[in-house]
Amino acid sequence: MKLHHKWSKRLAIMTIGATVAISGGVISSPQPTQAATDNGTATIDATITSTSKADRIIALGKRYLGTPYKFGAAVGQTKNFDCSTLTKYIFGKYGITLPRTAAQQSKVGSFVSKSNWKKGDLLFFSVPGRSGVGHVGVYLGNNKMLNTYGAGGVKITTINSYWNSHYMTARRVIK
Repeated sequence: MKLHHKWSKRLAIMTIGATVAISGGVISSPQPTQAATDNGTATIDATITSTSKADRIIALGKRYLGTPYKFGAAVGQTKNFDCSTLTKYIFGKYGITLPRTAAQQSKVGSFVSKSNWKKGDLLFFSVPGRSGVGHVGVYLGNNKMLNTYGAGGVKITTINSYWNSHYMTARRVIK
């Protein structure tokens, strides 16, 4: 009986040791880090490459596919979005601070011509009934964007003739 207890104890120690060794390898592998910001939200380390950062911003945005659209949605929450609170939220999680509205966002970063769009660029459009920029989406590549408006909420949209006819400008905010 005493021999069985010693082996059980050794097995438990070896299991714990193996678990620590394995998790140590996982923990030490390159991962985005999170740090608290002044307002208590998490921001993800900004040292990753621009392509990688664009992919991560897009992946985060895709987690909200189907989230309801609400014009004037509150900033910083995820139960609903309007186009600019979506971009403000997902870019903000990666250390890129954007202003509140699509019109304001259309003035930050650097201009990008239509022929030079890259994943993660912000695309701006006019909307009926408003002058100037009234809508923003995130370019995904392959003539698609992540955005939100109306029924269906956050969605992936093909940049079709409607969007092309309302296109105003694009900006690159990922360095």
